[in-house]
Amino acid sequence: MTATTAVRTRRAVPDRRPASARRGRDGLTGWGFVAPATLIVLGLSIFPAVWAFLLSLQDWNGFSTPESVGFDNYRDMATDADLAAAAGHTLLYTALFVPASVLLGLGLAVALNRRIVLVGLYRTLIFLPFVVSAAATGILTTYLFNPQFGLVNNVLRVVGLPQQGWLEDPHQAMVVLAIMSLWGQAAFTTVIYLAALQDIPAELEEAARVDGANRWQSFWHVTFPQLAPVTVFVAIWQTIQAIQLFDLVYTTTRGGPLKATETIVYYLWTSAFKDLEFGYASAVAYGLFAVTLAITIGVTIYSRRSTVGGF
Repeated sequence: MTATTAVRTRRAVPDRRPASARRGRDGLTGWGFVAPATLIVLGLSIFPAVWAFLLSLQDWNGFSTPESVGFDNYRDMATDADLAAAAGHTLLYTALFVPASVLLGLGLAVALNRRIVLVGLYRTLIFLPFVVSAAATGILTTYLFNPQFGLVNNVLRVVGLPQQGWLEDPHQAMVVLAIMSLWGQAAFTTVIYLAALQDIPAELEEAARVDGANRWQSFWHVTFPQLAPVTVFVAIWQTIQAIQLFDLVYTTTRGGPLKATETIVYYLWTSAFKDLEFGYASAVAYGLFAVTLAITIGVTIYSRRSTVGGF
C-alpha cells in the first residue's frame, strides 16, 4: 500500500467521537475566532462604563488624588441651574428635531417609492448628507447662517426681507441647529421608511382602490398602519440622537450665544474637560444614560401593549 493510499484510507475513516465532543470542539473553534474581537468590544465598553461609575462617586480633577464623596455628585445635579438649563435646551431641540425628521423622512420615502426617471440618483443624493462628517456640516452651517456674510441673509437682502441673527441670536440658534440636523439625519429616516414601504404588499393598496378609497385614504388607512412599528423605532432612535447632540454644537456655536445652545452632552464635556470636574461629569453622564434608558423602555412597553410593535 502506497503512502497516498494510506492517506486516503485514514481520511475515509469516520469520526467515531460522540456528537457532544464534536459540538464542543466546534464551539471552542468558533470562540477562538470571535474571542479577540469580543475582548476588544468589552474592553472599550464595559471597562469605561465601570470606571465612569466609580468616578461619579469621587471628586477628581484629573491630577490630584481622588476623594470619595459617595452620591454627592448625584445630589448636586438636582440643584444645578446650568444643568437644568442645558436639559431645557436639549428638550427644545428634541421637540424641534424628532417630529420634523420623522415626517420629512416619511414624506421623502413616499415620494421616492415610485417609478420615476433617475429615482436611483435621487435616492443617492438624499442619502449623501447622512455620511457627511459633523465638522463639514458645522462649516456649512456657519457659512449659510452667518449674520454678516451668510448665504441665507444675502438671499433675504435680495428679496427685500429683514436679515436675521441666526446663530448669533439666542432665540434662533437652536432652530438653525435643528434645521441643519434635519439636512443630514432625515436621510436615515428616509432609508428606513423606504425599505418598509417596499415590504408592504401592493395588493393591499390595490384592494383599497377597488373599494373606492382615494390616494390619501389608501395611504392613511392602509399604508400608514403598516408603518407603525417602523415609526416607533425611528422615533426612539432619533430621540436618542437628539439627546446626545454634541458635535454640531461644538463645531458651530460652542454652546452660545449666551449658552442658548448648550445641550446636556456639551455641558457634560465642559464640566469634564474645561472645569476638570470628572466626577461630576461622570454623574451627569450616568443620569443621561438613565433618562435615555427610561425613555426607550417606556416607549417600547407602550408600543407592545398598544399592538403597535417596533421591537
